[in-house]
Amino acid sequence: MDIQSTKIELIKTILAIENSDLIQKLADFINKEEVDFWNELSISEQNEIKKGINELDGGKRISYNSFLKKIS
Repeated sequence: MDIQSTKIELIKTILAIENSDLIQKLADFINKEEVDFWNELSISEQNEIKKGINELDGGKRISYNSFLKKIS
């Protein structure tokens, strides 16, 4: 079954539920479900961020003004 068919079946099932407590629990679950941006990044993007954090932790930093001069 593809994702669209699954969604339709899920909606049909939800529409058939008469238990308001269960509906509220489902709504709470859906509203709390958040996508972690980290998982949306590519492996190379994750590695670059980790590298930057390690450099900062190791004391390797430049001033903001130096950074601006570097990219200008």
